[in-house]
Amino acid sequence: MTTKATTFESGKYVTTNGLNIHYGEYGQGYPFIMLHGGTATLDSWEEYLPVFGEHFRVIAPDTRAHGKTVNPTDELNYPLLADDVAAFIRALNLNKPLILGYSDGGQIALDLGIRYPDLAGALILGGTLYKFSQPYYDVLKGFGLPSAGEIDLEHMDADWVEYLKAAHVRDDDADYWKTFMKQISTLWWTPDDYSDEDLKKIAVPTLVLLGDRDDGVGVEQAAKMYRTIPNAELFVIPNADHGGAGPELANRVVVNFLMRHSGQGEES
Repeated sequence: MTTKATTFESGKYVTTNGLNIHYGEYGQGYPFIMLHGGTATLDSWEEYLPVFGEHFRVIAPDTRAHGKTVNPTDELNYPLLADDVAAFIRALNLNKPLILGYSDGGQIALDLGIRYPDLAGALILGGTLYKFSQPYYDVLKGFGLPSAGEIDLEHMDADWVEYLKAAHVRDDDADYWKTFMKQISTLWWTPDDYSDEDLKKIAVPTLVLLGDRDDGVGVEQAAKMYRTIPNAELFVIPNADHGGAGPELANRVVVNFLMRHSGQGEES
C-alpha cells in the first residue's frame, strides 16, 4: 500500500514552454493544481496542504519569474502565464486537473479556462477580475506601483520589500527583486479585459470566490462572472478583503466543490 506524503515535496522541476518550472507536491489522488498570487511563491500554500492533501494530489508550481522559476525573458502577461500552466499540465500528463487560483493565480486560471476550455476538470477563481476599473488601479498606486514598468521604492511597504528580497532570489543578481517588481508592475498595469462572450467559453464547473470587502475587485464583478459563466457557483466571504479571503480557501464550501467535481461526492 502506498502511503500519502505528509510533507511538501518541493524542489521538483519540469522543462516546458521554454521554462524550467519549479514545483512541489503533497498527498495523492485526483490532481489538484494551486496557483499562487502575484509576488508570492508555492510556499504560500503550506498551511493549506494538510486539508487538501487528505483528498487530492496537490501540485503547486512557482509561476514564471516567481520563486525558483526563472523567467528567461522580460515578458510577463496573463496569457503567457496561462500558456505556461497548460504546458505544465501536459508535461506532467495530468488528466483534467482541478485548478485553484487566487489573485494573479485566479487571473491565470480565468485565461486558461477561456482559451483551454477542455484542459481542466473544474476551476476556482479567487479574487479574480474580468474587467479592470479605476479602484483596481488606485490599489496599485497605493502599493507603490505608479505606472506600468515603474516602482516607487519610497512608497512600498517595508515588510513587503523584505519579503520580496527573501522570496525571489537570483544568485547572479542581488537586486533581482527590483527587476521582478518592474515586470509585475507591467503585468498588473496592462491586464486584458474579457467580454461576456469570453466568459461563456469556460466549459467546466467554476467556483467564483471573493471577499465582500475586496476593494480592488468588487462583489459586482464576482456576481457578473457567476451569472455569465455557464456552470458557475458563487461564494462570497463575509468581512474579508483581498488578503483576508485567503485563509477561507480551505473552507468546507471550497473542499465540497472540489470533491464533487473530482467524482468523490460531497464531504460531510
